[in-house]
Amino acid sequence: MFDDRYTLAFKAYPYERSSDQDQEAPVRHPVVVMGGGPVGIATALDLGRQGIPVLVLDDHEGVGMGSRAICFAKRSLEIADRYGCGDEMLDKGVVWNVGKVFHQDRQVFEFNLLPEEGHKFPAFINMQQPYFEQFMIERARALQAEGAPIQIRGKNRVDTVQVKDDHVVLTVMTPDGPYTLEADWLIGCDGAASPLRRMLGLDFTGRVFQDSFLIADIKMKGNTKFPTERWFWFDPPFKSGASTLLHKQPDDVWRIDFQIGWDVDRAEEMKEENIRARLDAMLGPDVEYEMVWSSIYTFQCKRMEHFRSGPVLFAGDAAHQVSPFGARGANSGMQDADNLGWKLGLVIKGKAPETLLDSYDTERVYGADENILNSTRSTDFITPKSEISHIFRDAVLTLSEHHEFARPLVNSGRLSVPCTYDGSALNSADALAGPARTRPGSPCPDAPLGDGFLLCHLGNDFTLLTIDADAPDTLEEDGITIRRVAVSAKDDASGQLAARYLGDAGSAVYLIRPDQHVAARWTSFDEASVRQALRRATGKDN
Repeated sequence: MFDDRYTLAFKAYPYERSSDQDQEAPVRHPVVVMGGGPVGIATALDLGRQGIPVLVLDDHEGVGMGSRAICFAKRSLEIADRYGCGDEMLDKGVVWNVGKVFHQDRQVFEFNLLPEEGHKFPAFINMQQPYFEQFMIERARALQAEGAPIQIRGKNRVDTVQVKDDHVVLTVMTPDGPYTLEADWLIGCDGAASPLRRMLGLDFTGRVFQDSFLIADIKMKGNTKFPTERWFWFDPPFKSGASTLLHKQPDDVWRIDFQIGWDVDRAEEMKEENIRARLDAMLGPDVEYEMVWSSIYTFQCKRMEHFRSGPVLFAGDAAHQVSPFGARGANSGMQDADNLGWKLGLVIKGKAPETLLDSYDTERVYGADENILNSTRSTDFITPKSEISHIFRDAVLTLSEHHEFARPLVNSGRLSVPCTYDGSALNSADALAGPARTRPGSPCPDAPLGDGFLLCHLGNDFTLLTIDADAPDTLEEDGITIRRVAVSAKDDASGQLAARYLGDAGSAVYLIRPDQHVAARWTSFDEASVRQALRRATGKDN
């Protein structure tokens, strides 16, 4: 009845018969999430902490084995921190900011992804995906214990979906047989192969790159010669692949990616002795290691045309796929959940029109296109497909060793950064001649604030951030309360708060969305302008 697609690392939600299975008529749920991966659980956390009842259905009973995604960006950690599990991830993860690029046997340059101070979280941590998922599941359990209406059902496989005008009907298979339930809203977080997408006859558009990469996770024994940095080789001298990537993970596990070409026998390449031959050539005869996990993947850069289809919404790999170099997969999925959660919450509570969900589609399609563009450029640089492009790439690498101007042209995987929603219908016109990095549509950058950090004070609701400006402590508009966070440039002796939010201005007022993106900004408080900006940000005046 159930064909397990993968081995479990953590059995986090074993099957239990639910009361829904014993009802004569299908039970109606406000939100059903299909898929219990990182994006599905993040979506459940976002909705559950708002008091929105949410049911997660997963065809397995927990977290799958294998590292899969390992690089989690600063933005994902900030989102997880708002959900209540960022500190645990930071404690477990391997922190890194520095990357080095090699061409053959020469280091051509290095880069620092977060050279500035004044942030709670680093540019990246490396951590096996099972740990990332497990921390979020544990947080969901803690919220459940506090009364949050979150349910997670393992061994509940969705077999059919019927979309009605205002709800969805699902047939769910369990070890005890099938049952039927209904949902006002269905969110597809069921991965790249998305059964939901196939059930609805929806597809991807995009590009598959003709190359293959072999992943090997190994546990090295004793001291290693590699520091905690991202190392990337073009045409490595050890000849284990056309390019090679090395990362450190927790538990002394190292991730190595070998570019092995398109016309390969995958079954042959996956034999342990052949994987070890590549590893031995790279590491040398004196390094002992244990193989932990291995896989082969191809680059794919594609997305659905739209992420919303009536009462059905898609997020994460179910909606879009990008090549792994750049760490844009799970990180962009976390931004999907972050963008969708507050909007769906307001719609369900009757505080925003249903059309607000159309902005989820437009903003996250915009984000997906940005990721696909960067991933495509990375892939074209890493895997040149013509003699001329190969010559150009090698010339850029040679120049970059001695000339700084060439280094921005080197693309070993432009690493994930949060999307700025320029042009979004939710943005108000910029009324502050302030820093570009905090213009409307931008994610709020962190900054020091007393003994802590700014983002910890912004929270999960609409916030009025005032910097050396007067304003009321609260403001209500159409049932939505805006909470004020009042700070002064004097609260940060380093000057980083002023540099990131004031620029040359003497004061500033920011309207911050629940996902901590800037909706509007001004030099001073004007009640009519704030109310109008809030209506615009909630889809009422677009």
